[in-house]
Amino acid sequence: MGKKYHLFEVYGIELEYMLVKKSTLKVMPIVDELLTKKNGSLTSDIENGAIAWSNELVAHVVELKTNGPTSDLENLASNFHQNVLEINGLLDGFDAQLLPTASHPLMNPNTDTQLWKHSYSEVYELYNRIFNCKGHGWSNVQSTHINLPFFNDEEFEKLHAAIRILLPLIPGLCASSPILEGKKTGFKDTRLEYYKNNQKEIPEMTGLVIPENVFTKKEYYKTVFEPIQKAIKPFDTNNILDHHFLNSRGAISRFDRNAIEIRLVDIQECPKADVAICSLIIEVLKLLVSEKLSSLSAQKTWNKEPLFVILNSAIINAEKTEIINLDYLQLFGLKGTCSIQDVWKHLYNLVKSNIHKQYQEALEIILKEGTLATRIENALPIDFTEKDLLEAYQKLANCLQNNELFTK
Repeated sequence: MGKKYHLFEVYGIELEYMLVKKSTLKVMPIVDELLTKKNGSLTSDIENGAIAWSNELVAHVVELKTNGPTSDLENLASNFHQNVLEINGLLDGFDAQLLPTASHPLMNPNTDTQLWKHSYSEVYELYNRIFNCKGHGWSNVQSTHINLPFFNDEEFEKLHAAIRILLPLIPGLCASSPILEGKKTGFKDTRLEYYKNNQKEIPEMTGLVIPENVFTKKEYYKTVFEPIQKAIKPFDTNNILDHHFLNSRGAISRFDRNAIEIRLVDIQECPKADVAICSLIIEVLKLLVSEKLSSLSAQKTWNKEPLFVILNSAIINAEKTEIINLDYLQLFGLKGTCSIQDVWKHLYNLVKSNIHKQYQEALEIILKEGTLATRIENALPIDFTEKDLLEAYQKLANCLQNNELFTK
């Protein structure tokens, strides 16, 4: 374990992108060739200054992440964007490009999925054996992860309490996966609909997505990790799986690196939007931890079940979700029922002054025009065709290349 940090001292942000053919947007499982071209020989990890690149479970997804913890959010979108430009430059020779958003609208996971065949592949193969990783929930789910540090149990308690109550609101800020296999799915956040049920063979791994209300390392091991290890044992006969890796809740506590990783954020159309959303989430968590909106004891009392009810609605309706649980709204200083969009507008106004100007502009588009899922749906005709989808998603690929938001 490296150096331990205090609350909000540093951040770790990870972005996942798909590789697709430029001319057709068909999935291209060539991350190994991309990494080889950059490195000169095959590798699974590349350090590229402030940003690192790595492979994922499937061979068509590359992850870009902060190269270690950083305190510099202001330049982060630009750093990510520089790496996007470099990768797209390298992919040019393969007639390929990066595609943003949390799910490809036309991918057929049964025919288009190839698992990563190189380092760490024995873990991926075991996962494939247990869960069959060819489904959308494994091979067509790109996300943004936010890693936040805690120093000790006291800081863990505050951070975990704040994150748990914020999780249900996250799809209402960043859902970006409304279409699969050429059709609207009925979920603005289809990625999370799959995420919920992805590991149904071993339900202990995901639980109810919202983590249990436990607030010490000891309690967490007893309540979360021990049941997972017990459940996986019959499958993992060679003991190669780590309980930190297996925990698939919407926020996972990484005691191996003293951080909590938030996993419910769908990736957006460009790094500016991603880092803007991360900045807002971080600032709201700071506000919750400070107890200016509600007390720590009030935050801690929430069981996972009522939080999951709100999350479930948000997976379907994103920002349009009406929240009728008045006790929940009270945690954020609100009275009377309102939409998730209204909750985020309220929270944004409270923390706006702490967010960098470029991210304020991005957030104001999102809060006014809706989540990326809504903006994608609004950009398509009512009876859209495959051609309409390809045009819209090529525009999204251009947004990534230019670090611009997808807007009317």
